Amino acid sequence: MPRPREPRPPVHLRAARMLDVAKGELVEPGDLLIQDERIVEVAPASVPSDAVVVDLGDLTLLPGLMDMEVNLLLGGPDHRSPLNPVQDDPAVRTLRAVANARRTLRAGFTTVRNLGLFVQTGGLLLDVALRKAIDLGWIDGPRVVPAGHAITPTGGHLDPTMFQAFAPHIMPLTVEEGIANGVDEVRKAVRYQIKHGARVIKVCASNGIMSHTGPAGAQQYSDEELRAIVDEAHRAGLKVAAHCMGDRTIRAALAAGIDCIEHGFLASDETLDLMVERGTFLVATTYIADGMDVSKAAPELQAKAAEVFPQAKATIRRAIERGVRVACGTDAPAIPHGRNARELIALVDRGMTPLAAIRAATTIAADLIDTDDRGRLEPGLLADIIAVPGDPLTDIGVTEDVRFVMKGGQVYRHEQAER
Repeated sequence: MPRPREPRPPVHLRAARMLDVAKGELVEPGDLLIQDERIVEVAPASVPSDAVVVDLGDLTLLPGLMDMEVNLLLGGPDHRSPLNPVQDDPAVRTLRAVANARRTLRAGFTTVRNLGLFVQTGGLLLDVALRKAIDLGWIDGPRVVPAGHAITPTGGHLDPTMFQAFAPHIMPLTVEEGIANGVDEVRKAVRYQIKHGARVIKVCASNGIMSHTGPAGAQQYSDEELRAIVDEAHRAGLKVAAHCMGDRTIRAALAAGIDCIEHGFLASDETLDLMVERGTFLVATTYIADGMDVSKAAPELQAKAAEVFPQAKATIRRAIERGVRVACGTDAPAIPHGRNARELIALVDRGMTPLAAIRAATTIAADLIDTDDRGRLEPGLLADIIAVPGDPLTDIGVTEDVRFVMKGGQVYRHEQAER
């Protein structure tokens, strides 16, 4: 029999200010009563005598931020080694994820979507295992919405043998690991991810900037294959996120019923309008156009990046103007884990207000993952709370300076206490 958890005393969390995300205004002071993992009262009229008081002083409380595209299994000081795909066994890759998860949480991101393994694991869903370890309290990290293995065709964008142009029969991969061709195989691949704990399905509908196979945005799955993937996921109640850059491919993804477009760098105005009409989400990963280091990539890929990145910046500006539902996502480690807030700064640079950028990482992200228990500081919601200096409604850059992190009522970063 598991031992019952010891009851925790309530926490009275105080700061100079807090952001009401729904109203879009700062409230003074920031004053929350927390019991166990949830907020029970805002500006409590009375506080229990046994409450633990946490006074953060001249800081601003925000809801925990969310990143809708990361890969915690990749990244680290040696992650650019061309041999990582064959050197890292599942144990090493999982240990990478432990470090990256802690770094991400301490940066103020309390929920992430981990969008798809593209490594050899023998069919193990490492991000599902990571989620379980975090939820059980064995390791520190954000709440994880795992995709398992990304679904990609042979030679597709997230076929790991494609990145290094391996010879035939080097690093063989299975349908269970996401390499699937034809309607029957893509159905099997999706069913396998769902069976073993995926909570979102990631598909590579097009190639990408770092793909050796054709121009950026070329469609890689047929319309029939895309429809089959969506059908399998939706019947199981899961959404589908599509790595998708080219305009024609985005159109095909929308026609198939894809719920979320990742990147969307080359979308036309007409396609963006269609996304607005259908309520399709866009995770633009726009900061990578500023901060992704492609200096060690092959010359043809550097040339592709130089051509596409300026177009990507223009596309997200037009998407914002048209009212596309943009959710925050970084594509880390395309930018380093722990630097996730740079995406918010980039969104503001592309035309969002600071409030809209914060909503992209809170309320819009919560809508994308179909949850109403986070993203705002309100009674009954999860006590996922961060604190930053200054006024984030006038300076979005303060989201890079997180001083306090609470997830589920437990403190994971408190700079005053750590000094």
